Amino acid sequence: MAVPDEARAWLAADPDERMRALLSDLIALAEAGDQAAADEIADAFDGTLQFGTAGLRGRIGPGPNRMNVVVVARAAAGLARYLSERGGGAVVIGYDARHDSDLFARATAQILTGAGLSVMMLPGPLPTPVLAFAIRRLGCAAGVMVTASHNPPEDNGYKVYLGDGSQIVPPADAEISAHIAAVAASGPVTDLPHGEEWDTLGDEIVAEYVARAAALVEDGPPMHLRLAYTPMHGVGGELFLRVLEEAGLPEPVIVEAQFAPDPDFPTVAFPNPEEPGAMDLALAAAEEHECDLLIANDPDADRCAVGVPAADGWRMLSGDEVGWLLGWWIAAGNRRLSRPGTFAESIVSGTMLEKIAADSNIAYVQTLTGFKWIARVPDLWFGYEEALGYCVDPNGVRDKDGISAGLMVAEMAARLKQWNTSLLHVLDDLASEYGVHATRQVSVRVQDLSRIDTIMTTLRTDPPGAIAGIAVTDMVDLAEGTEALPPTDGLVFHLESGARVVIRPSGTEPKVKCYLQSVVIDEAGDLPAARAAAEAELDAIGSEVSRWLQ
Repeated sequence: MAVPDEARAWLAADPDERMRALLSDLIALAEAGDQAAADEIADAFDGTLQFGTAGLRGRIGPGPNRMNVVVVARAAAGLARYLSERGGGAVVIGYDARHDSDLFARATAQILTGAGLSVMMLPGPLPTPVLAFAIRRLGCAAGVMVTASHNPPEDNGYKVYLGDGSQIVPPADAEISAHIAAVAASGPVTDLPHGEEWDTLGDEIVAEYVARAAALVEDGPPMHLRLAYTPMHGVGGELFLRVLEEAGLPEPVIVEAQFAPDPDFPTVAFPNPEEPGAMDLALAAAEEHECDLLIANDPDADRCAVGVPAADGWRMLSGDEVGWLLGWWIAAGNRRLSRPGTFAESIVSGTMLEKIAADSNIAYVQTLTGFKWIARVPDLWFGYEEALGYCVDPNGVRDKDGISAGLMVAEMAARLKQWNTSLLHVLDDLASEYGVHATRQVSVRVQDLSRIDTIMTTLRTDPPGAIAGIAVTDMVDLAEGTEALPPTDGLVFHLESGARVVIRPSGTEPKVKCYLQSVVIDEAGDLPAARAAAEAELDAIGSEVSRWLQ
């Protein structure tokens, strides 16, 4: 089978011996007639991994459509040119424990120092929130985090932050991407200046992060809480234990099989707490040890999942439920605020937070999906999105932070236990006061990316007049932008019952995602009946929305 010339050129120029060996074997197999090898080469050289507001993310392997030293070096050189145009400055680099994360971090440091920038490296594999903290604490012009968060083990990624400590947004992404393209067109990355003079930071920066996170817990009586915890084979474990100890919370029951960082994630099919089966070991440990609470971080510990004991066994709270609890805890006066602040959430998240904020005279803002938007809200006090992301200390970490959020949930659960109540009781109280807000996500993963455009175009040109027999009262095309939101690819359907459907392509995966919400006011004082009505409405809406995605 014919092998593209681009693959042979890559083989000659790739500085990574392992990738050259892998590509050489693939070429040999393809030339011998192996269709799978030919398909892999074709895909690896079919375009280039696109740099956007989420940075880069993809499978590790040779070729421009994979994560490797060449692609990373080009990205670093593009970032260096972007920063140099704006006066340069220092850059801090972090990395997790995924395959090749340390290699990609080193390649980034070599290119940035070769370009004349001052570079600092975090002292080892650490959570993404530590990198976001370090940017602001050290006064850097930018930061780079090598991680693919909760993607499969064969993936890696590359997040870029600017000096405000939040991830890039337009037009910075397009400007950096243009520089990356120019670097790629200029010749092999081995011709770029490489440096070796960067500073590797000590534990002091980590200790400062720990101290700041621990300080979120307010003084009070000793806390007694039986907590189960898993970092899901990621880099959050040791750090979370340090934060708990410094904050005065008891040592947790840890899920031993998932505690040490392991880039193969051997005990889970998919290292994402939201995926079916991912929490099975943690839930079993929580039940066995009769725990009061379960906390899980995803592999780079920027997200936090929460489980609680219920009458019919353990259950995981939704991202919205955790967001509402944290919003209530902060708004209820349990956190001192030196100046007026704002609550913010992404447009796909459940809307109860707006009512919690209004009840406490706190400003409220909706943003586009992603913490790159939430983090930029002026005077942000608390922000969340339904995908398990929470920002509880925006002046310290201007991004989602699963460590500090997990700590605050643990503190909340411990204090509520002292007061003979629980997280579930608070959720009941919130539902009684503001109405049952039932939320759910329906999504489809596609092989052919053109299907995403087809689905979105069909809904725009022929929108439904009703969903599950409930009239659509309003459709908002987010591509046109609104007074409050810049344009993005998405649609919002408001239904006569008060329900809502938001549909959008995923920014990091080949998926179309639909976010459903049903709101039922408990006028009869029968909360179980109101919840059942909300779930029944979601069932009907979800069934119809699923047909859109087929």
